[in-house]
Amino acid sequence: MTEIGPLLVAELLALGVVGGFIAGLLGVGGGMLMVPFLTVILQNRGVETGLAVKMAIATSMATILFTSLASLRAHHGRGAVRWDLLRGLAPGIVIGGLVAGAGVFAALRGQGLALFFALFVGFSAVQMLRDSKPKPSRQMPGVAGQAGVGAGIGLLSGLLGAGGAFLSVPFMVWCNVPMRQAVGTSAALGFPIALANTTGYVIGGWSLPAALPGAVGYLYLPALAIIALASVTMAPLGARVAHRTDVTKLKRLMALLLFGIAAYMLTRAFA
Repeated sequence: MTEIGPLLVAELLALGVVGGFIAGLLGVGGGMLMVPFLTVILQNRGVETGLAVKMAIATSMATILFTSLASLRAHHGRGAVRWDLLRGLAPGIVIGGLVAGAGVFAALRGQGLALFFALFVGFSAVQMLRDSKPKPSRQMPGVAGQAGVGAGIGLLSGLLGAGGAFLSVPFMVWCNVPMRQAVGTSAALGFPIALANTTGYVIGGWSLPAALPGAVGYLYLPALAIIALASVTMAPLGARVAHRTDVTKLKRLMALLLFGIAAYMLTRAFA
């Protein structure tokens, strides 16, 4: 057991600053960036690897509750949020997130989650880097289709601790939604994703003994508070930069970020 010291606070603040900026820039909620580093932070304080991965996923997801709101406000101010798509995708997202957080997540081994995380993030990076042009006639599916897509996004996001943009941004771009609108809408989707999955994590981990002081089940509350404070401050800055950056560069930046995270989590899975 390790008490909260200056080094831990500094590590969490740095993670929140970078994660918040990336969340605003790419609409990713910061979860994919936070999970690997938060896993290491917890491991260095004596948490077993499998549990550290699960705690990192759950805690990073909970920070998206705050980051997504800050990012959403910034993107909405620039007219980049498609509220019609948010209404269509959100119901499925809530159902998928609850299923992931309360059921599937608790049943999986931490190393298995790390491997799944790495493979899926790598696949998302390849799809983003290809930058293939969708058919001009392709559009977003209807209400039932959007609910189904939302359920898949919510489920996978809950297993990976991410805000869903690694799925929703490529999918919306594939359906001819402009890149900046896809990023802005994904930032908005981060809130229902985080709310549903965090509720599921609390239910699924309620009976677990505290792995560290301040831990409640899979959630590490000190990290949640510090990262959320820093990330909320930086998310609007990232959103401003996103609206001044070339769309192709945004796609490449997101792909390179995802490749790096996938490679790192592969090392964690086979450690």
